[in-house]
Amino acid sequence: MIGIIGCGWLGLPLAKVFIEKRFTVKGTTTSEDKLQILRQEKIHPYYVLLSETAIQGPIDAFLKDVTTLIINVPPKLRGTNTENYVAKMQLLHHEIKNTSVKNIVFVSSTSVYGDFDGIVTEKTTPTPNTESGHQLLLAEQVFKEDTNLKMTIIRFGGLISEDRHPVTMLSKKTNLKNGHHPVNLIHRNDCIRIILAVVENDWWNEIINGVYPEHPTKKEYYTAEAIERGLKKPEYDADNSEKGKIITSSWLLNVKKFEFLTPIKK
Repeated sequence: MIGIIGCGWLGLPLAKVFIEKRFTVKGTTTSEDKLQILRQEKIHPYYVLLSETAIQGPIDAFLKDVTTLIINVPPKLRGTNTENYVAKMQLLHHEIKNTSVKNIVFVSSTSVYGDFDGIVTEKTTPTPNTESGHQLLLAEQVFKEDTNLKMTIIRFGGLISEDRHPVTMLSKKTNLKNGHHPVNLIHRNDCIRIILAVVENDWWNEIINGVYPEHPTKKEYYTAEAIERGLKKPEYDADNSEKGKIITSSWLLNVKKFEFLTPIKK
């Protein structure tokens, strides 16, 4: 049985794909109003709210009989929010112990690599320079150090879909930095395909970068996307001091011959 913690923008369509593949799926939401939506999609719904001090909701019932758990809970550290994401994951790990859970997919982010100049692969040592990246890296270790679990970490690049694209916010901005840096993005469709491949093919105890293998510059890419959508073009300062990083999905492409199917450009 599959358990998905976080049936939102990524988790809900992911659950639907697993169900199409004839898996039984349990899913959590932090909105009681959304329970009926999950139920309509044939997902066994649970209201579970994780915090750094407690877990609200029937976490025991949710974890019962789950063998593969997908943890899809990003840190909430923007603005004035300073939650302890690591403590939240430590509480979840404590609940997982002595359950039927054997396999974990931990959805992480390429932000753990920080400011890197050059090519980044799964073998690159993470050096996060943001609080979110720092806490994600520590949270990865919480589960990775448990030798009773098979655990695969997927570090996704910037997430996009038809209904979610960073250009909608960038188009309103001026004096943006690093327009010459490459983008490191991935469409939600390929995120789902990667997670599904991990579970179906038993790709456990791996670290996987999930980034589409094309990297136009930010200025080129977001200018074109703004024009495509009829938005004001974002304005970038002239600055060529650093090359920026290209994050490659080396393991997927070279070891597993994985084929990305949804381009980041229209």
